[in-house]
Amino acid sequence: MAACRRVPLMLLMSVLLYMHPIRGQKSANSVIANTAVRVNIQAQNQAAVPAAVNGGSPVVAASPPRRRTSGWKLAEEGACREDLTRLCPKHSWNNNLAVLECLQDRKEVWWSERYCLLWNYKLNLTTDPKFESVAVEVCKTTITDDVHSQGEVIACLEKGLVREAEEQPGVHAIRPDCKKAIMRVAELSSDDFHLDRYLYFSCREDRERFCENTPAGEGRVYKCLFNHKFEEAMSEKCREALTTRQKLITQDYKVSYSLAKACKTDLRKYRCSVDTNMPRAREARLSYLLLCLESAVHRGRTVSGECQGEMLDYRRMLMEDFSLSPEIVLHCRGEIEAHCSGLHRKGRTLHCLMRVGREDMGTIDNLCQKALQTLIQEADPGADYRIDRALNEACESVIQTACKHIRNGDPMILSCLMEHLYTEKMVEDCEHRLLELQYFIARDWKLDPILYKKCQGDASRLCHTHSWNETSEMMPPGAIFSCLYRHAYRTEEQGRRLSRDCKVEVQRILHQRALDVKLDPELQRRCMTDLGKWCSEKTESGQELECLQDHLEELVSECRDVVGNLTELASEDIQIETLLMRACEPVIQSHCHEVADNQIDTGDLMECLVQNKHQKEMNDKCAVGVTHFQLVQIKDFRFSYKFKMACKEDVLKLCPNIKKKVDVVLCLSTTVRNDTLQDVKEQRVSVKCRKQLRVEELEMSEDVRLEPELYDSCKQDIGRLCQNVAFGNAQVIECLKENKRQLTQRCHHRVFKLQEVEMMDPELDFQLMRVCKQMIRRFCTEADAKNMLQCLKQNKNSELMDPKCKQMITKRQITQNTDYRLNPVLRKSCKADIPKFCQSILNKATGDSELEGQVVSCLKLKYADQRLSPDCEDQIRVILQESALDYRLDPQLQIHCTDEISRLCPEEAAAQEQTGQVEECLKVNLLKIKVEGCKKEVLNILKESKADIFVDPVLHTACALDIKHQCAAIPPGRGRQMSCLMEALQDKRVRLQPECKKRLQDRIDMWSYAAKVAPAEGFSDLAMQVMTSPSKTYILAMIGLSVCILFLFGLMCGRITKRLMQEQKDR
Repeated sequence: MAACRRVPLMLLMSVLLYMHPIRGQKSANSVIANTAVRVNIQAQNQAAVPAAVNGGSPVVAASPPRRRTSGWKLAEEGACREDLTRLCPKHSWNNNLAVLECLQDRKEVWWSERYCLLWNYKLNLTTDPKFESVAVEVCKTTITDDVHSQGEVIACLEKGLVREAEEQPGVHAIRPDCKKAIMRVAELSSDDFHLDRYLYFSCREDRERFCENTPAGEGRVYKCLFNHKFEEAMSEKCREALTTRQKLITQDYKVSYSLAKACKTDLRKYRCSVDTNMPRAREARLSYLLLCLESAVHRGRTVSGECQGEMLDYRRMLMEDFSLSPEIVLHCRGEIEAHCSGLHRKGRTLHCLMRVGREDMGTIDNLCQKALQTLIQEADPGADYRIDRALNEACESVIQTACKHIRNGDPMILSCLMEHLYTEKMVEDCEHRLLELQYFIARDWKLDPILYKKCQGDASRLCHTHSWNETSEMMPPGAIFSCLYRHAYRTEEQGRRLSRDCKVEVQRILHQRALDVKLDPELQRRCMTDLGKWCSEKTESGQELECLQDHLEELVSECRDVVGNLTELASEDIQIETLLMRACEPVIQSHCHEVADNQIDTGDLMECLVQNKHQKEMNDKCAVGVTHFQLVQIKDFRFSYKFKMACKEDVLKLCPNIKKKVDVVLCLSTTVRNDTLQDVKEQRVSVKCRKQLRVEELEMSEDVRLEPELYDSCKQDIGRLCQNVAFGNAQVIECLKENKRQLTQRCHHRVFKLQEVEMMDPELDFQLMRVCKQMIRRFCTEADAKNMLQCLKQNKNSELMDPKCKQMITKRQITQNTDYRLNPVLRKSCKADIPKFCQSILNKATGDSELEGQVVSCLKLKYADQRLSPDCEDQIRVILQESALDYRLDPQLQIHCTDEISRLCPEEAAAQEQTGQVEECLKVNLLKIKVEGCKKEVLNILKESKADIFVDPVLHTACALDIKHQCAAIPPGRGRQMSCLMEALQDKRVRLQPECKKRLQDRIDMWSYAAKVAPAEGFSDLAMQVMTSPSKTYILAMIGLSVCILFLFGLMCGRITKRLMQEQKDR
């Protein structure tokens, strides 16, 4: 009986066609009646030969046909009546086709004599010559060639049906009844490939080559041939026949016997086949079946393993051959011809179209883009990467090395591949295929099965999503995921947050998709114009987003908003910057591992990276990335998460309508400084904001680019004077300071303002804090941050002081002495003295210019005159002592004596350690000095040294022992110790040290010369000259004698005025 069940069922087309009336001929039932025969069942049972099992044509022996009347029915046969009554519904008894469909798949009929009746019935239909004429008449608009084989007829009809679905040019329209008949024949031949005569003859050799051990029946040979469709050894004719059948399956899933059988129960269970009377209706299309059942799977419903296996095969089939999707063939025809011709195998054409769509959305038609998106949803490769054969083959080596710990076929394989994107383990071909697929997955959040599973409740609650297999035309691509990640980073106060599991998945995908702007549909859609305008040359990974951030102010509003939102999220969760995290891995492991392990949306990790930006583990890529993030943050204070959270209330209250971070920092720091100077009881800026404000100020001091106003003002000077100096470590800022006199006025003003702030708060002086970091720990652990420089100055000459730090302290001292405004302690101590004694200097100066040490020099002279207040005098004494040791600390001396120092004292000036030798050289060579300004400055130094021996380090060193012995009880200052030494020099009973005696005599000679060259400018100068003169005793004696004579003269001469009467006094 095996031969009976292998009768060519495709020949039943005559029955299908006869179901519809034909113009000018009898109805289908009358034709069937005229061609029907009575069969001798016993003879058939003996004559059946199972030739078809071995691949040959079925050979049967049948009794001669006997014609029946037009009303003959299969149901009237006694052999069938019992089965009909038991197995088939009553309404089908009058329809021979319905009876065939009902009985042919019943196992209890297969090996009974009733099946041979059915088999002979179908066979005898094909022996009637009227079959072909009826078929040609029914489908005459489709069949154009002179075909005679029954297989050729049906193959021609099937191809015509496919061409019409693809809307190919010049195609002939097929009537609906003919379409229905063609699909029914294909369905009836779905269990055994022998029944599709055209495919059978086209693929006989290929079947022997690829599927020799595959038994016929239940569609197994079809599936085997489908799996080898793109093998090089597959014949082109067979490949074409297989493709035609696959296209029929996409139009009606019932054409696949195995799929229809395996999924029959699940389709009924989840109501995926609503209209069984319309085989080509929407419910019958393979795409609808896949979407319906995939939706059930994604919702966590149970779908049989057999059905899921069949679905996997056909999803893979759709991804392998683009031509199986009529929509892609129709809408992407131009793109295929222009970009993807000759790539028809193994999913290459589809990936080519995906690449074109990804690289430039403008070159692909919207309908083609939509067709590709629909196909990706139908195939759902996000659930199993193996569905995408091109991706599977390209990434096999990566999966075996990087993702071998994940079960084969698990959705996390794609996530693993994304995590290794742009790493050493990734290969170029896999990278391209992965990004092409992820581009489309990113446009529909449902295509990531893990995300959908974790977030479907949140998406429905917060983003008003549809079911898995429904898509709103009004919803832009990527809108749901954008909605989810906006809610993922909300605080508890803001409400409506995501569940914990969903938030984890959203963050995972954000971290992965941040690698490429094309994986963010909203960003790409809104920024397409700006990407082309500003970032067309940025093709490396991550560069496009950096480019958009760099041009944030120039972007169109909608693009600026989405880039701003993404940057704000990155500041909260810096791991979104995946490439930056990879580059900074050594630093994170060495210095930030605790923060990285515990970070939960706080921004601590980026803060740690900034603080350790100059550690030895920091590589160039990480440093550049961190600096770029800092530069982006200054554009908007919201981009600094910790600063935003700490200061948002203060900003709204104190700095409304200010957006740029640098302006917000300036506003808040000014408020803090004013409150501090005014000693207000309660600071207007909150404690937590002041703390974070301090962090921001310290970070901004590290790079001139983080100070936009300074950088913009000095950009020209940087290019001219500091072109070889690298940014970072405040090196450019230090370069500008060292070349301050060569700066343009605008830049000079900005640098001066910066120095003024740094001197008030030395902790903001990045170079000072960096170079003297160890010395601060050694000497100034208990010092307040604002007194740090003062502490370092006090310990500058310690033997334990680091030479580099000592050199940096000297630089800051030189800076302070150029302008009293850069010395906060002096400014405060001499608050009353400066306007009192130096107002003329202040009147001449402008607000933008430096005073070049003029005020300090003015105060020095008044110190010599002993006219300063005690606090101011103490500060000037310190300055005098410091500048006496190092001539560079006296700006006026440097300005006027630069040439003279080079001419007269080159060796002393070249010494690394300055101990006052340059000043001593100038004093010794006073007569040789030609420049009047320099001579005046040296004379001032001599005058100052009279007031305090500490101001003359050479003399003080020479006479230190004598001061200890002869003047120990005399306090320093106001020239007291100097007078003591002069008296000791004149006292023959006192024996001074030879060096001290020599130095004192030299000073007397210098002062004598100074008195001649520069006469006393006031009574104090005159008194000082008298007290330090060698003839002091004689001069004082003469002054005393003159006073006595005047007194005696008064006594002798009486009153000069006339005596008045008492009454005149009383008037």
